Amino acid sequence: MPLALLALAIGAFGIGTTEFVIMGLLPQVADSFQVSIPTAGFLVTGYALGVVAGAPLMTVLGTRVPRKKMLMLLMGLFIIGNVVSATAPVFGVMLAGRIVASFAHGAFFGIGSVVAAGLVAPQKKAGAIAMMFTGLTLANVVGVPLGTLIGQDIGWRLTFLLVAGLGVVGLLGVARLVPEQPRPEGVRLRHEVAAFRNVQVLLAMAMTVLGFGGVFAAITYISPMMTSVAGFSEGGVTWLLVLFGLGMVSGNLIGGRFADRALMPMLYVSLGGLALVLALFTLTAHDRIASAVTIFLIGGLGFATVPPLQKRVLDQASGAPTLASAVNIGAFNLGNALSAWLGGIVIAAGLGYTAPNWVGAVLAASALVLALVSSTLERRSGPAVPAGSVGRVVAGSAPAEPSPQTEPAPQAEPSPQTGRVPEVSADR
Repeated sequence: MPLALLALAIGAFGIGTTEFVIMGLLPQVADSFQVSIPTAGFLVTGYALGVVAGAPLMTVLGTRVPRKKMLMLLMGLFIIGNVVSATAPVFGVMLAGRIVASFAHGAFFGIGSVVAAGLVAPQKKAGAIAMMFTGLTLANVVGVPLGTLIGQDIGWRLTFLLVAGLGVVGLLGVARLVPEQPRPEGVRLRHEVAAFRNVQVLLAMAMTVLGFGGVFAAITYISPMMTSVAGFSEGGVTWLLVLFGLGMVSGNLIGGRFADRALMPMLYVSLGGLALVLALFTLTAHDRIASAVTIFLIGGLGFATVPPLQKRVLDQASGAPTLASAVNIGAFNLGNALSAWLGGIVIAAGLGYTAPNWVGAVLAASALVLALVSSTLERRSGPAVPAGSVGRVVAGSAPAEPSPQTEPAPQAEPSPQTGRVPEVSADR
């Protein structure tokens, strides 16, 4: 494994920790600033929306910057955002710090995916992407519980200072270990934008929104579901989230391993399995052991989709993948926001705390349908051609015109002696 992947994973660990640790510290933050917990919840919402907006914005701003340098700048932005959050004198300043940190999130994972894929052989790209995302999944197993414990026992400001310290380690790791990767010759912003003309890129992003939305439709409301339906204590929910994190780590590594061999079959299995498990969760949520197993499976199946979906976008936007890759990271967060909203609607409608599981099952099943549609279109239109290349055929569009430089081969004429067309050897 290239050591550069370790540097990317450390950065991912820090980003994953700061994204999710705030959820366990909302009461402490609310008390510090004397705001309500729903108001403090804007620290979660603001971060998610910042990822969605920041992913394309920061990537576009970095189109003329070498990828290694851009990764370093993004880690610097991440450090600044967390220091601002840790030292904020009022709530509004902390919210601003969260948004600043979130702007680094999508672009880091988007550009990092391209860099990780470029460090290994073509047949190992998904595995390399998975190794980077291992940092994100481990954050939910180690970083978030530890950060929550420190924040609750010592102070939430220390948690964010320590996260900023992780950012410093990630920045130094990128500077030291990641090789220089200048932008490919001739690739400009218009080529990056041209990737979105490819129906396959849009389908992959829609799969990301729906598939990942399926996961967080259930997990967003895991605490009231497990305490009210399964009978767990509030402390028990913490360990259930650790179990979910372990499932994330396992699924991410398995998805990366098999996506390099059979990408679309891996998506069929993981999305289909996820839809089934989420539907069953409406039943298993009433039993402690069964619900614990189900939560692990949701984490595993949900994150088994991450490497293949990210690689799918890279493959379909080949030649100009950076912006598409970053926007796909924003799509993960859009799925989170969409599913949380839909789950809240069914709970508010009086359908119970298990109702979001049905929402998740429908979203995951819809993602599976899109995967089948994508595969069918690809068989009809042929393999992807690099975005921005001459004569590129976009799935569902008219075929490209023949190149004017290429003259058709002359047709052989019948021999005047025999009246036959002479055979022409292919080896001339």
